[in-house]
Amino acid sequence: MNATFDTAKLHDCRDAFVGALEQLGAANEHIVAVCNDSVGSSKLAGFRDKFPDRLINVGIAEQNMVGVGAGLANGGKIPFVCAASPFLTGRALEQIKADVAYSEANVKLVGISSGLAYGELGATHHSIEDFAWVRALPNVPVVAPADRNETAAAIKWAADYQGGLFLRLSRVGVPDLFPEDHVFKPGQANLLRSGSDVTIIANGTLTYRAMIAAEMLDLQGISARVLNMATVRPIDTTSIVNAATETGAIVTCEEHTVYGGLGSAVAEVVVDECPVPMKRLGVPGIFAPTGSANFLLDEFGMSPEGIAGSTADLLKRKG
Repeated sequence: MNATFDTAKLHDCRDAFVGALEQLGAANEHIVAVCNDSVGSSKLAGFRDKFPDRLINVGIAEQNMVGVGAGLANGGKIPFVCAASPFLTGRALEQIKADVAYSEANVKLVGISSGLAYGELGATHHSIEDFAWVRALPNVPVVAPADRNETAAAIKWAADYQGGLFLRLSRVGVPDLFPEDHVFKPGQANLLRSGSDVTIIANGTLTYRAMIAAEMLDLQGISARVLNMATVRPIDTTSIVNAATETGAIVTCEEHTVYGGLGSAVAEVVVDECPVPMKRLGVPGIFAPTGSANFLLDEFGMSPEGIAGSTADLLKRKG
């Protein structure tokens, strides 16, 4: 069955994140938050007001922030370490590698305003490498929810998961694709739309754009399957192989460089298991210019029209 959604109602996944975190905090005194002077952008003010002794603001010191999170985890706490994704991952990658991944610490890394969300602030604030950086590390699942309900479900899963993980959240508004009672299952893709000619695989803010693109393709007589691949690592190998076998072509869409992210993860499975024509849509290996997130996504061919056009072109290769 094809999912339905209303693009007139867009929601900020950060609101779902803090709402779920506050509920978890009320139920479990071991839940704590750590941030880098980002109470406002991480929307942690409500958590701070409810649990003033459970929010630690380390200031603009991301490497120290991850270390503090690892120390809290070692002491039995469940820390959600929150910061703008480019600074959490880029500045603190060594600490994430040593203190979280290698040490298998129970630290929940939450990259806020990921992808091109800080578009107007320029390349230093674009977070288009974070999938690649963290996906390369063992012991750290990488998750990018598609809407507020998947975000809330992923936060609840994260609190129960024993080990480190990376949750990638945007501030760009997206419509609801999942029901409020959605249950997040790591490593398992969600079939949002059936299709037999081609499969479009997306996550985060690109999932609903992929759905609109599929509707456009349907008007052209092209049947496009849409998979929401929220978990980039571990990747859902079975769903990818089924997509390759049953539809014969795959397009990936991500708010990330085409190197090392979702497209690369899917391509690794395809080339090993079932080679088929494939197209990876994303930022084409450059520093993105300054501009709004929506402008940049459109500029790099990730508008619904751009996705539909690239998909139709791929089908010409399919034969």
